[in-house]
Amino acid sequence: MTITEVPQNAAPDTLVSRPPNPVSDAPEKASGAAGGVSGTQKRKTIKPKRDRLMTALSFTAAIGGTLVGIIGFAMSYSTLAKVALSWGFSERLAPWFPVGVDASIIAFLALDLYLIRKDTPWPLLRLAAHAMTGATIWFNASSQGHIAADPVKAASHGVMPLLFVIGVEAARRLFIKRAQLEAGTHTDRIPLHRWILSPLATGRIYRRMRLWGVNSYPEMIRRDQELIAYKQWLKRKHNGDLSQATEDERLPMTMAPYGYTVSEALALPEQQEREAEKRAEEAERRRLDAETRREIAQKKAEADRLEADGDLEAVRARVEGQKAEARARAKAQASAAERAAELEEQALETALMAEARARQAEAERKESEEREAKAAADVRAAELERQAAQKRKEAAEAERVAAAEDWAIETAEIAEARKRAAEADRVTAETEEAAAEARRRAAEADRLAAEEAERKAVADANTQEARRRESEIEFAAAERRLAAAEIERRAVEMEDVAKLSPRERAVRKVARMVLVTAAGIAHQLPLADIQRELVVSPGTASEYRQEAAELLAGGYRPEQ
Repeated sequence: MTITEVPQNAAPDTLVSRPPNPVSDAPEKASGAAGGVSGTQKRKTIKPKRDRLMTALSFTAAIGGTLVGIIGFAMSYSTLAKVALSWGFSERLAPWFPVGVDASIIAFLALDLYLIRKDTPWPLLRLAAHAMTGATIWFNASSQGHIAADPVKAASHGVMPLLFVIGVEAARRLFIKRAQLEAGTHTDRIPLHRWILSPLATGRIYRRMRLWGVNSYPEMIRRDQELIAYKQWLKRKHNGDLSQATEDERLPMTMAPYGYTVSEALALPEQQEREAEKRAEEAERRRLDAETRREIAQKKAEADRLEADGDLEAVRARVEGQKAEARARAKAQASAAERAAELEEQALETALMAEARARQAEAERKESEEREAKAAADVRAAELERQAAQKRKEAAEAERVAAAEDWAIETAEIAEARKRAAEADRVTAETEEAAAEARRRAAEADRLAAEEAERKAVADANTQEARRRESEIEFAAAERRLAAAEIERRAVEMEDVAKLSPRERAVRKVARMVLVTAAGIAHQLPLADIQRELVVSPGTASEYRQEAAELLAGGYRPEQ
């Protein structure tokens, strides 16, 4: 439950921690704490006067403490330096003995202050400083003989080191006080009169202040007053029977030993309910986040599975396509091999026909030679006939002259008859001469025809020889293509067995092209052939050719 109305019989609330006064003001604050909460606020009215007074006191304490310290150290040094000789120290080390004893006190206290300032105090250093303080007092007191023999003399030598140590200890307390004020860890002291007047209650207050880190004594008083007032109000509410109060109403008394104030204890149930609601909301949020992450993970897993299935199908399709392409290539290469075989047969047939035509041309050439020889004989015969005709013509002319001579004595009829006979002989001779010329021309034409036929036969023979050599070249090329197709088929089968990637297949394809086309020299294979064969860009074709060269250099052979 929440109590909405609590009687305020306690002292007015004060600040838990008051802004720290200067270091020199700490003793006055400690001594004025007995005046209660209101007493701490009354000193603000004399702050300017107190500041001037504290400044004067600070200078006086600093100057006086320094003088006392110097005098005490000087007297201790003089006494111990002299007595050190009688205690067995050498003349060189005797002056350093008092320095080591007295300087160790300052060194230990300074180191203790430094560690306190760094929040790493070590009490052993202070104990060591106190031990060395007792040692220097003892050394000085006993330097003039037995202490009991002359106590006054011993005290006169031991008091000055004691004053020096008291000054150093005062400075130490001042530094500790200032460090605690700066760090906010200063704890108020409980006044001595409270210990005397109420030792049990003061002990409980001291215990609670130390256990629960309450540094302000007025704050601790205010909490006690508030708790007492709450108890009185609760008794009045339940007619003096606190057993009738609920657990929530008794929370301030229950939680007071643990450092809780009344308001903090009464606010605990509501605060715990809010924290429980917050934890429930946080748990619900985490549950929803977990469900969301689980759903996202499931959907992502499903997407990854679908994507993996798609990739698998794509890989299968690509592999099937590559297999189909390889089978098509193998089939095409087999068809090319069959076509090459057919071409080879046709080439063989063509070669046989060419050889037959060559033999026929040879026979025709021989026949033309015979016809040419016959034509030459005919020409010679015609020339002989022409000469005979010329002779007959000359004979006829001679006969005509003779006849003309005879005409003088023969009759006119006989002369006319002879004339007609001579004319007939002349015409006959001319006709025979024209026939001989015609036969000569025919023989010349036959000779030219025979020469043309011979040239044609030679050309046909050369053509048939060229066709035969071309057929042999085509047959060799067909054999190479057939061997390449067989190598390609075996290479594709080995690549299928090795389950190579498309890039590895392409590189091996280029390597085989290098072996077949470029005689094993990779840079002689044109990039255009690779682009046309593999349907890739020039850059990719260059990369394939480089990798194929490295593969061939590593000993790759498709037949292995």
